Amino acid sequence: MSARERAVTAARAAVGVKYRLHGRDPQFGVDCVGLAGLALRAAGCTDAIPAGYALRGGTADAMLALIDRGSLVRTDHPIPGDLLLFAAGPAQFHLAIMAEDGIYHADAMLRRVVERPGTPPWPLVAAWALIEDALTSDLLRGEG
Repeated sequence: MSARERAVTAARAAVGVKYRLHGRDPQFGVDCVGLAGLALRAAGCTDAIPAGYALRGGTADAMLALIDRGSLVRTDHPIPGDLLLFAAGPAQFHLAIMAEDGIYHADAMLRRVVERPGTPPWPLVAAWALIEDALTSDLLRGEG
């Protein structure tokens, strides 16, 4: 099973978990950062979600710089299991894991983790893949 597949499996298993602002433990609830961390840890990535972030009141460049320091690489062609960063509102960002037909995310309004089918309603700022999966994908496409 690839790292992306492990990320999708973990995110799917979290569907129904209670939403909790700053939550990092599915037993007590998670927010979007907690869900992203859960999925990426399952994929073998322990350094992708930094501490000391602000999803509100920050800038896209600051968020990008924080995530770019981990073991993820940006991709222009996200596929299931990749980490997505959306601009959810003015100076407000939202993380999600790409699903087969939509996204997995911690929905503050629904108060739980959900799988949202179709195209997300927010503009995509950036997407990241685990380096091991990105290298494998590039090699398979003959780009490595």
